[in-house]
Amino acid sequence: MLHLHRRRCYAAEPLCPRRRSFRRRASSPSSVRLNRRKWIEESTYPHFTMIGQSLGSVFLSWEALRKLTPKFYFDTSGYAFTYPLAWLFGCKVLCYTHYPTISSDMVARVRQRNSMYNNNNLIAGSVWLSKGKIIYYMILSWMYGLAGSCAHVAMVNSSWTKAHIDKLWKIPERTKRVYPPCNTSTLQALSLERSTKPPKFISVAQFRPEKAHALQIDAFALVIKKLQADAPRPKLQFVGSCRNSQDKKRLSQLKEKCAQLNIKEDVEFYEDLKYRDLVLLLGGAVSGLHAMIDEHFGICVVEYMAAGAVPIAHDSAGPRMDIVVEEDGQQTGFLAHDIEGYADAIVNIMQMSDAERLNIAAAARKRASRFSEERFYEDFKAAVRPVFCN
Repeated sequence: MLHLHRRRCYAAEPLCPRRRSFRRRASSPSSVRLNRRKWIEESTYPHFTMIGQSLGSVFLSWEALRKLTPKFYFDTSGYAFTYPLAWLFGCKVLCYTHYPTISSDMVARVRQRNSMYNNNNLIAGSVWLSKGKIIYYMILSWMYGLAGSCAHVAMVNSSWTKAHIDKLWKIPERTKRVYPPCNTSTLQALSLERSTKPPKFISVAQFRPEKAHALQIDAFALVIKKLQADAPRPKLQFVGSCRNSQDKKRLSQLKEKCAQLNIKEDVEFYEDLKYRDLVLLLGGAVSGLHAMIDEHFGICVVEYMAAGAVPIAHDSAGPRMDIVVEEDGQQTGFLAHDIEGYADAIVNIMQMSDAERLNIAAAARKRASRFSEERFYEDFKAAVRPVFCN
């Protein structure tokens, strides 16, 4: 089996119940070093990045397949444009798709001329540039659908992703929803009871533009402004990492924004925190914030729920469709889509009784247990077994 990963390729024997188990047959996976990784780097394509990376992945896959032509080709990095090539090499193509390269939601935002991290102000402000980008997206969607349809088994990580992949690849009978494994055993052991003096709200995410940290700060500032003089003053804790200099600059701007809104003393930033320290923060938080639009799944939301922190997530995609849903008829969290919605949810949590919060937290923890590693293993094996054993 060839596993195309962003950094290396692996070769190993597959799992099939009619044969000896994977662990008995396979030693440590062997690695094949690839030298054309620059063709999938975002920095290689300052313009037309998506099509550039997609076509670049074909060059990388060509190198990989020539060095090692396997029976099973397994992609977990979203390089769907490589599937026809693997099929031509005689491989059985399997994939686990976290996020579609292109989606109807992206096209709709350009059509509506909404400015976002993936649709800058220059394009959003121009009718002709927006029309040009729509044509570009439509061509890319057609190519993406054609390439994706070559997969023998397509696993997806959420209901939202499945809906888009079904629409684009048109192979619903070969598309299986397999929730990602969430190892939350440590978080599940945390006590649901915690101090609310002061009430602490946590936000865990890399300092990337799509994570919408600025929106969370604006919502928190609005909450502070609405507080009565004798009300406990909440604390907001940001935990994340920076990938590059742009993220570092973004983090500095977020700190400056807090100072400008006069909430500098109420907001804490933790960069590159160790996991054990993150667990301590989660164990003291009454709520966890997540503001990314169209988050395909939302593992950090599951982690909030497992830790006993009531989630406040964006009302879209994975959090809305799979995670922050009722459990045994009990509310498991809050969904919001703008500054006012997040502020209202924060105030709601601050004002609810301990008993009410504990009921929601308990239901949320039970919901989080549905996304366990054991569930992932069983669903994964069920999805790939027909291909491995054929």
